[in-house]
Amino acid sequence: MKKTVFWIGLIVLLFTLLSNVNAGGDQEKSGKAGAKEVVTLKFTYWGGPDEKTAVVDAIKGFENTYDWIKVDAQHIAGDYDTKMATMIAGGTEPDIAYLNLGQAFPWADANKLYNVYDLIANDPEMDKSDFLDSIWYNWAPGKSFGTNSAVESMAIFYNVDMFEEAGVPLPPAKAEDAWTWDEFVHVAQQLTIDQNGNNALSSGFNPDNIKQFGFQFSTWYAHYMTMVYSNGGDYISKDGSKFTLAEPAAVEAIQKLADLMNVYHVSPSAVQAKNIPGGAAGLQAKKVAMKQDGQWSLLALGNSGMNFGVGVLPKLKKSVTLVLGAPTVIFSSTKHPDEAWLLYKYLADAQNVLNLVAGGLWMPILKDWYTKPELVSKWAEGNPAHPEGYKDAIMRQTLEYGVAGVEYYVMNWGELDSLVNPALASVWLGKKTAKEALEEVEEKANTLVTGRYGF
Repeated sequence: MKKTVFWIGLIVLLFTLLSNVNAGGDQEKSGKAGAKEVVTLKFTYWGGPDEKTAVVDAIKGFENTYDWIKVDAQHIAGDYDTKMATMIAGGTEPDIAYLNLGQAFPWADANKLYNVYDLIANDPEMDKSDFLDSIWYNWAPGKSFGTNSAVESMAIFYNVDMFEEAGVPLPPAKAEDAWTWDEFVHVAQQLTIDQNGNNALSSGFNPDNIKQFGFQFSTWYAHYMTMVYSNGGDYISKDGSKFTLAEPAAVEAIQKLADLMNVYHVSPSAVQAKNIPGGAAGLQAKKVAMKQDGQWSLLALGNSGMNFGVGVLPKLKKSVTLVLGAPTVIFSSTKHPDEAWLLYKYLADAQNVLNLVAGGLWMPILKDWYTKPELVSKWAEGNPAHPEGYKDAIMRQTLEYGVAGVEYYVMNWGELDSLVNPALASVWLGKKTAKEALEEVEEKANTLVTGRYGF
């Protein structure tokens, strides 16, 4: 009897031990806490109401997936840079954060940011090649503080009804069909109409009394640099030794844009633009037939109810789009780099912020969301923010023809822009040619060129 009781007790004990082992394994696989010590990550970010809601929801999903990690998510609505600088000065910086580039590169140089390549190298689930090629911020060879928080790129957005009323073919969506510059100008002239109903090709056209413009662009660098890249130009030389915006390829591209305002009168000047509603409203009010803007415009356009479309920008020598977006970074002072990397990866997966990408504000940063039909269908089709043509005009254009903007690679970009931007103001006003304005600042700009961040 005693032997029987002994063997029964032993069997029960072994069964209990095996059950505990299996339970522990299941917890590890599912990301549950088990005996793990609870970790709290501090995460700071910016954004409007839609972005804030999406991030809050994503954090909830992350905490449910990894229940030993709690996230102290702090939304900073304004004066973000100042507040981040105050945190750094006080030694209270977050573990992970959105960061503007004016702070990111200097802080990376000062070793305040984690080299994300070190984290990804030890991750069997993810590789650098999983991300779009054009969105890495590298401050030195082999060193990156991360990628865009989300992807943005430039395109043409247009009012379909205005094209149909004018009997003008819609802008092409595919890079291989992109308008030449002359074709684009001709279309813009047809769509620019004065108060008497004359278009800009008519001998009776009055450029001082325009009812609707064919095209609108901003004088922000992302707009003119897109055409500079299209023409084979650059902001600085490939070796990072000199300022090249005053060279012929760049000068020609900038001058062509200025001529839209001052020679062809198909795009509003800074003064005329004050009377045109911003964002989607200008297209919706039929003040502008088409405009160059970032793909984030799709959020407002999708909600507007208007009949709109998207197309590739005209090309000079080649069809390109400029890619931009601020990074998410991990601070080197974090005591929890592994957990911070888990949060970084979670936010990088479009599935976890799907309402933002499907709604048009963001684009994914992982290639699979551009190449796998089952993932593409979740965000880039079948919704108001992504009309027919979107997948070619923006999604494919970004993946195959995206060029990283100047902020990814130009050292001392802030000082250079502070010099160049005022110089170009006289070009947009028609007071100087692009050649004159850029040659005037070329010598000073060369003294400000300090190199090129490595890819």
